[in-house]
Amino acid sequence: MSKKRKHLFQDAIFFACSIGLAIFMVKTDMAQELITLLGGPRWFEILIAGMFFTSAFTTAPAIVMLGTLAETTPMPLLVILGGLGAMLGDYIIFIFVKDRVSEDLKYLLSFSRGQRFLAIFKTQLFRFFVPFVGALILASPLPDEIGVTMLGLSKMKNKIFLPLSFIFNGAGIFVIGWLAKVIAGL
Repeated sequence: MSKKRKHLFQDAIFFACSIGLAIFMVKTDMAQELITLLGGPRWFEILIAGMFFTSAFTTAPAIVMLGTLAETTPMPLLVILGGLGAMLGDYIIFIFVKDRVSEDLKYLLSFSRGQRFLAIFKTQLFRFFVPFVGALILASPLPDEIGVTMLGLSKMKNKIFLPLSFIFNGAGIFVIGWLAKVIAGL
């Protein structure tokens, strides 16, 4: 098995384990027990859950934690603190992805069909469309690495990236909190 296939296989296994953990957390009330066990200030738990909301490998358990926290936490507090935690997590990813991934991608694309692919990256449509799609991915439960990579490809500046990450992750966390409250009310 090639190194890239092995790495992809390991990622798939880890992602499946993450989903399995999230299901286990829901079925056994593990999230509520963990929150009770920590017993600390809720703001810290929300920040940490927000940070874990950003990675493909930790999104599912973070959604369970955020949903559980939403049952007893005022929505504005959940959205603001969860959004700040997610923004911090995204920023850590963004620092590593911003220049490196875009350069790697340009390098890889230079090997196929010549300059046509590179020209795509220089178009106005690309510069508008990629950040827009990246921001939508931040708001969704999809892995933020994809959205952050897209924003990094657009060479977005930190002063734009940080509020954008906060707003879109906060919107996603609001939806999770709202759904948790609706489901808990049933």
